[in-house]
Amino acid sequence: MTAKAENDLRDRTKRFALKIIKMFSVLPKTVEAQVIGKQILRSGTSVGANYREAYRSQQSGIYRKRRRLPQRTGRNSLLA
Repeated sequence: MTAKAENDLRDRTKRFALKIIKMFSVLPKTVEAQVIGKQILRSGTSVGANYREAYRSQQSGIYRKRRRLPQRTGRNSLLA
């Protein structure tokens, strides 16, 4: 991946996490909404963290394998 693509992906995962946080803050305060919202908050914000971890592990040769983890986590956010 080029440096430009790496920066783009990093920026997009950060924007995604910020949107998830903003969405969570406007959810109704009902028990149901908060339970589902917390799960979306955890899975949605972990995408960027998982990406950064995979990026940092690039030197160890397991980068390609770990890079798929944020994709799976992001799909979990869409299911919620």
